[in-house]
Amino acid sequence: MKKSYIVHVITLSDRAFKGLYEDRSGPEIVKILNDFFAELGYEVEIGATLIPDDRSRLREAFLEVVSTVDIVVTTGGTGLSARDITVEVIRPMLDKEIPGIVEFVRVKYGAENPLALLSRSVAGVTDKTLVYVLPGSVKAVREYLSVIVPTIEHSLELLAE
Repeated sequence: MKKSYIVHVITLSDRAFKGLYEDRSGPEIVKILNDFFAELGYEVEIGATLIPDDRSRLREAFLEVVSTVDIVVTTGGTGLSARDITVEVIRPMLDKEIPGIVEFVRVKYGAENPLALLSRSVAGVTDKTLVYVLPGSVKAVREYLSVIVPTIEHSLELLAE
Protein backbone atom coordinates (compact mmCIF):
# COMPACT_ATOMS: atom_id res chain seq x y z
CA MET A 1 0.00 0.00 0.00
CA LYS A 2 1.30 3.43 -0.88
CA LYS A 3 1.96 5.96 1.86
CA SER A 4 0.92 9.19 0.14
CA TYR A 5 -2.57 10.16 -0.97
CA ILE A 6 -4.32 13.02 -2.71
CA VAL A 7 -7.84 14.10 -1.75
CA HIS A 8 -10.05 16.83 -3.15
CA VAL A 9 -13.06 18.36 -1.39
CA ILE A 10 -15.75 20.13 -3.40
CA THR A 11 -18.20 22.29 -1.45
CA LEU A 12 -21.45 23.29 -3.13
CA SER A 13 -23.15 26.30 -1.58
CA ASP A 14 -24.67 29.30 -3.29
CA ARG A 15 -24.48 31.38 -0.10
CA ALA A 16 -20.89 30.45 0.83
CA PHE A 17 -19.81 31.01 -2.77
CA LYS A 18 -21.33 34.52 -2.65
CA GLY A 19 -19.54 35.18 0.66
CA LEU A 20 -22.77 35.39 2.66
CA TYR A 21 -21.39 32.89 5.14
CA GLU A 22 -18.30 30.81 5.70
CA ASP A 23 -17.97 27.28 4.35
CA ARG A 24 -17.64 25.14 7.46
CA SER A 25 -18.35 21.63 6.15
CA GLY A 26 -15.50 21.61 3.60
CA PRO A 27 -12.85 22.58 6.19
CA GLU A 28 -14.28 20.00 8.60
CA ILE A 29 -13.78 17.27 6.00
CA VAL A 30 -10.20 18.46 5.45
CA LYS A 31 -9.52 18.39 9.21
CA ILE A 32 -10.99 14.91 9.73
CA LEU A 33 -9.16 13.40 6.75
CA ASN A 34 -5.86 15.10 7.68
CA ASP A 35 -6.17 13.61 11.18
CA PHE A 36 -7.05 10.18 9.77
CA PHE A 37 -4.09 9.97 7.40
CA ALA A 38 -1.69 11.41 10.01
CA GLU A 39 -2.80 8.73 12.47
CA LEU A 40 -1.90 6.09 9.90
CA GLY A 41 1.45 7.77 9.29
CA TYR A 42 0.56 8.52 5.66
CA GLU A 43 1.13 11.77 3.84
CA VAL A 44 -1.93 13.44 2.38
CA GLU A 45 -2.42 16.43 0.16
CA ILE A 46 -5.92 17.85 0.30
CA GLY A 47 -7.23 20.42 -2.15
CA ALA A 48 -10.55 22.21 -1.93
CA THR A 49 -12.95 23.94 -4.29
CA LEU A 50 -15.97 26.07 -3.40
CA ILE A 51 -18.64 26.37 -6.09
CA PRO A 52 -22.29 27.41 -6.29
CA ASP A 53 -25.05 24.81 -6.61
CA ASP A 54 -24.65 24.53 -10.37
CA ARG A 55 -24.72 21.34 -12.44
CA SER A 56 -22.15 22.34 -15.03
CA ARG A 57 -19.74 23.81 -12.47
CA LEU A 58 -19.95 20.62 -10.38
CA ARG A 59 -19.45 18.36 -13.37
CA GLU A 60 -16.46 20.43 -14.51
CA ALA A 61 -14.90 20.53 -11.00
CA PHE A 62 -15.38 16.78 -10.53
CA LEU A 63 -13.99 15.81 -13.93
CA GLU A 64 -11.03 18.13 -13.43
CA VAL A 65 -9.83 16.26 -10.32
CA VAL A 66 -11.27 12.73 -10.33
CA SER A 67 -8.54 11.12 -12.44
CA THR A 68 -5.72 12.74 -10.45
CA VAL A 69 -6.79 12.03 -6.85
CA ASP A 70 -7.42 9.03 -4.62
CA ILE A 71 -10.56 10.42 -2.97
CA VAL A 72 -13.14 13.05 -3.92
CA VAL A 73 -15.55 14.25 -1.25
CA THR A 74 -18.38 16.63 -2.03
CA THR A 75 -20.40 18.44 0.61
CA GLY A 76 -23.76 20.06 0.00
CA GLY A 77 -26.56 19.53 -2.45
CA THR A 78 -27.93 16.22 -1.12
CA GLY A 79 -31.30 17.45 0.11
CA LEU A 80 -34.70 17.81 -1.50
CA SER A 81 -34.71 21.39 -2.77
CA ALA A 82 -34.54 22.28 -6.45
CA ARG A 83 -30.94 23.52 -6.01
CA ASP A 84 -29.82 20.17 -4.47
CA ILE A 85 -28.26 18.62 -7.59
CA THR A 86 -25.08 16.93 -6.39
CA VAL A 87 -26.42 13.38 -6.44
CA GLU A 88 -27.89 13.75 -9.94
CA VAL A 89 -24.59 15.05 -11.29
CA ILE A 90 -22.18 12.65 -9.55
CA ARG A 91 -24.13 9.36 -9.55
CA PRO A 92 -23.98 8.87 -13.37
CA MET A 93 -20.19 9.31 -13.23
CA LEU A 94 -19.70 6.50 -10.71
CA ASP A 95 -18.52 3.14 -12.04
CA LYS A 96 -19.71 1.39 -8.87
CA GLU A 97 -21.80 2.49 -5.92
CA ILE A 98 -21.02 1.55 -2.33
CA PRO A 99 -24.56 1.72 -0.92
CA GLY A 100 -23.89 0.09 2.44
CA ILE A 101 -22.01 3.09 3.82
CA VAL A 102 -24.71 5.69 3.25
CA GLU A 103 -27.52 3.27 4.07
CA PHE A 104 -25.90 2.53 7.43
CA VAL A 105 -25.40 6.23 8.20
CA ARG A 106 -29.02 7.00 7.40
CA VAL A 107 -30.28 4.15 9.59
CA LYS A 108 -27.86 4.88 12.47
CA TYR A 109 -28.49 8.62 12.65
CA GLY A 110 -32.04 8.48 11.30
CA ALA A 111 -33.03 6.45 14.37
CA GLU A 112 -32.07 9.50 16.49
CA ASN A 113 -33.22 12.18 14.06
CA PRO A 114 -35.68 11.19 11.32
CA LEU A 115 -34.63 14.24 9.26
CA ALA A 116 -31.32 12.44 8.61
CA LEU A 117 -33.30 10.01 6.47
CA LEU A 118 -33.91 12.80 3.95
CA SER A 119 -30.27 12.87 2.87
CA ARG A 120 -29.71 11.43 -0.60
CA SER A 121 -25.94 10.96 -0.13
CA VAL A 122 -24.09 8.37 -2.19
CA ALA A 123 -20.70 6.69 -2.09
CA GLY A 124 -18.90 4.95 -4.90
CA VAL A 125 -15.90 4.55 -7.13
CA THR A 126 -14.95 6.21 -10.39
CA ASP A 127 -12.08 4.25 -11.97
CA LYS A 128 -9.73 3.96 -8.96
CA THR A 129 -10.99 7.00 -7.05
CA LEU A 130 -13.24 6.79 -4.00
CA VAL A 131 -16.14 9.25 -4.20
CA TYR A 132 -18.29 10.39 -1.29
CA VAL A 133 -21.25 12.76 -1.70
CA LEU A 134 -22.04 14.19 1.74
CA PRO A 135 -24.60 16.63 3.11
CA GLY A 136 -23.60 20.24 3.71
CA SER A 137 -23.80 20.52 7.49
CA VAL A 138 -20.83 20.08 9.82
CA LYS A 139 -22.87 17.71 12.00
CA ALA A 140 -23.77 15.50 9.03
CA VAL A 141 -20.17 15.55 7.76
CA ARG A 142 -18.98 14.29 11.16
CA GLU A 143 -21.64 11.59 11.23
CA TYR A 144 -20.91 10.33 7.72
CA LEU A 145 -17.14 10.43 8.14
CA SER A 146 -17.38 8.53 11.45
CA VAL A 147 -18.64 5.62 9.33
CA ILE A 148 -16.59 6.25 6.17
CA VAL A 149 -13.15 6.76 7.73
CA PRO A 150 -12.83 3.20 9.12
CA THR A 151 -13.42 1.86 5.59
CA ILE A 152 -11.00 4.12 3.69
CA GLU A 153 -7.73 2.25 4.18
CA HIS A 154 -9.17 -1.09 3.08
CA SER A 155 -11.06 0.53 0.18
CA LEU A 156 -7.85 2.14 -1.08
CA GLU A 157 -6.04 -1.23 -0.82
CA LEU A 158 -8.76 -2.90 -2.89
CA LEU A 159 -8.60 -0.19 -5.55
CA ALA A 160 -4.81 -0.53 -5.75
CA GLU A 161 -5.09 -4.22 -6.76
